[in-house]
Amino acid sequence: MDLQAALAAHRLVAIVRGTDADAALRTVLTLADEGVELIEVSLTGTDALSVIARARAALGPGRPLGAGTVLTADDARAAHDAGADFAVTPALGEGVSAALELGLPVLAGVFTPTEIVAARSLGATALKLFPAAQAGGPAYVKALRAPFPHEPLVPVGGVDEQAARAYLMAG
Repeated sequence: MDLQAALAAHRLVAIVRGTDADAALRTVLTLADEGVELIEVSLTGTDALSVIARARAALGPGRPLGAGTVLTADDARAAHDAGADFAVTPALGEGVSAALELGLPVLAGVFTPTEIVAARSLGATALKLFPAAQAGGPAYVKALRAPFPHEPLVPVGGVDEQAARAYLMAG
């Protein structure tokens, strides 16, 4: 899958996480039915790997489905085996390298310019600016655009409808 192109086209990744695996699955399927193209199931949710596997079976192979909070190589392998098409990490760690080795595009968590450079050196497909609101919100994204005008930044954390508009305007 071309994650960078999908992010540019759809500009939204819905994150599903919860304590009820059946409710999480229903949420994934409802989001997909309503036209949300990029959906991530966080591995911090109850029975998340089962949710990914059941969602993959229901959605079929053509629909992008990601695994979030991929921290370790074991997380990356399990997500891949469950049917995830991409991995999302909250930070730079072994989950990034392992996912890339498995052929999964990675939305890697970064917070600082140094981490942006490190993530791209590792081969990250796109950069999850996390936690975006605490980093400074849209103003921080705008400031990062000066040295990194072409980096694919995806703000996560504290992004509601109003903030989303401001982030899009900030680049």
